[in-house]
Amino acid sequence: MMPLALLTPEMAGLALFVLAAFIGFEVITKVPATLHTPLMSGANAISGIILVGAVLVAAAQESTLGTLLGLLGVFLATINVVGGFLVTDRMLRMFKKKPSPPGGDAGGGGGGA
Repeated sequence: MMPLALLTPEMAGLALFVLAAFIGFEVITKVPATLHTPLMSGANAISGIILVGAVLVAAAQESTLGTLLGLLGVFLATINVVGGFLVTDRMLRMFKKKPSPPGGDAGGGGGGA
């Protein structure tokens, strides 16, 4: 095993990312369908925070690479936030009652001789 002193910050970050990806996949695949909409709303809030962070990174202009990565982060987080809100709105519309047609059942006796 490699001592922790030899682990560079980049390697530690990569190991943390891979571990988070595996744990995230395992957690998400076990979420029941009834919790999907609230979980999606929470993910949208997190994406909004990521969007603010990406704007701050892009605005810092410490290096060209940092600015480009910040702008890429802004673009991807915006797509994620907008798409997440559209999916959440669509799912919430499925649970709304549909309005009854005007003059539907009122007055008809419905069926018989």
